[in-house]
Amino acid sequence: MTHTLHRSGTYESLSDDYVLFAIAAQTVNAKGIAPQFKKFADIVLKYDPINFGDMKTGNVYGVGLEEIQKGYKDNSIVHAVFKDQKTLIKALEEVKDANLDLSIVLSGIIEHTNECCCKNDITPHTIEHSLGIHGKLEYLPEEEVIEVSTMCGHGMVAFSLIEDLSEKVAKGKITAEKAAEKLAKQCHCGIFNTSRAERLIASIAESLKG
Repeated sequence: MTHTLHRSGTYESLSDDYVLFAIAAQTVNAKGIAPQFKKFADIVLKYDPINFGDMKTGNVYGVGLEEIQKGYKDNSIVHAVFKDQKTLIKALEEVKDANLDLSIVLSGIIEHTNECCCKNDITPHTIEHSLGIHGKLEYLPEEEVIEVSTMCGHGMVAFSLIEDLSEKVAKGKITAEKAAEKLAKQCHCGIFNTSRAERLIASIAESLKG
């Protein structure tokens, strides 16, 4: 899985951004696996994730938690976003102890994810690295806009929407918090970190004032 991998930003900017999610192997053990997603969700929700969603239904900012909880499916992919390692380590520990028949994927700065795994005596099966963005970079918007957009791995948070909402924040028409929530609705899976987005949008808005 790579849709949580390519989040852009500096080391400092990414230090409060972690995604923990569960997925089944569709050709191996997916049939009848839906109740396992419910168990995973029940665990991670205890730790108040910044965002939460199921790829088949949507995220809490778009459809709401009740709608997501109505029924997980055998081909669900359930995501939870955390902003600090301490909470993530606790959630990961409980997920491990539950011994679910699901693949568990953790995304974040490699040093941080390794530490979380080590503290829970977990040896990762596979490690993937993002090599960044290559090509005609001159056509891209400013870096902070890219940092916000890439928190949706399927590219559903448009550059233009980020720029528009940032301008409205700069003009006092909306708060950075509300702008982040509006952007989160666009990311169907629920991997968009609203806390980090709020900080980035506030920074963009501040630069626009100057």
